[in-house]
Amino acid sequence: METHTLLSGPNRIPLLEYDPAAEAFIEPGRILTPRADMPERCVLCFFADVLLPRFAQADVIVRLGSEIGLNPVYRMELADGPVAVVHPGVGAPLAGAFLDELIALGCRKFIACGGAGVLDREIALGHLIIPVSAVRDEGTSYHYLPPSREVAASVEAVKAIEAALQRHDIPYTLGKTWTTDAIYRETTAKILRRREEGCLTVEMEAAAFFAIAQFRGVQFGQILYGGDDLSGEVWDHRDWQRQESSRDRLFQLAVEAVSRL
Repeated sequence: METHTLLSGPNRIPLLEYDPAAEAFIEPGRILTPRADMPERCVLCFFADVLLPRFAQADVIVRLGSEIGLNPVYRMELADGPVAVVHPGVGAPLAGAFLDELIALGCRKFIACGGAGVLDREIALGHLIIPVSAVRDEGTSYHYLPPSREVAASVEAVKAIEAALQRHDIPYTLGKTWTTDAIYRETTAKILRRREEGCLTVEMEAAAFFAIAQFRGVQFGQILYGGDDLSGEVWDHRDWQRQESSRDRLFQLAVEAVSRL
C-alpha cells in the first residue's frame, strides 16, 4: 500500500509552491478592459448598511460579478475628483479577486474600511486601528508573493490615513493584524500566539489586500475599528455590527484618506 507523509518532499505544502510568473492562465487584464470613467482612487467599504442607503440613487460605473450576484461599483463625486466605492465581499479569496479586477479596470489607489475582532481588551469598541502589516494566515496572499510570515501595507496609504484622522483629532493605533480564513478556528492557543507576536486585531482580508497591491504595484491601506473582543476567556460580541454612526463616520474618513493619495 502506497503511503504519503507531509514531512517529505521539497514542496510538501502547496501554498509554499509560489510561482513568480508575471502572468497567470486567467488574467483580469485580459477579460476586463480599463475604463475611461473608472476613477484612479477607490474605497472598499465592508459596511453594506452604510453603502445601500448612501448610494441607492448613485451612478453605477460597472458591476463586478460572482455566483453571489452582481456587485455595483459606485461613482462618488468629490471636489478634487471622483472616487469609486464598492463592497469588496467577505473573505480573502473573493475580496482579493475583486481588488484585482478593480486594478484591471483602472483603480490605482485604495483605502479599505471595516471592522475587526480585537485581541487586546484595552482596545475599546469603535477605536480605530491602522494595520501597518498583517500576519498571513490565509491562502490568497501566497499566490501573489513568496512565502513569509507577514506582509506590509503601503507606506503612502498609511500616512494618508493618519493625516485624515489627525485632521479630526481622532485617536488611533498603528499595529499588526492577523488575517485568517477560518473564523471558527480561532483557537485559544492561536489567539495567544498572535497576541505574543504583536497582533492587535483579527480579520479576513488585509494580508491578501496588501499582497495583491504589492504584486500589482498599487497603493493600499486599511482602517479597522475595534469590534468583538477575543481577548478574554469567553467571546464578547459587544454588538459590534450595530455601531451605525461609527461605521458611517469610518466610511467618510476612508474617503478623505483616499483623496490624499
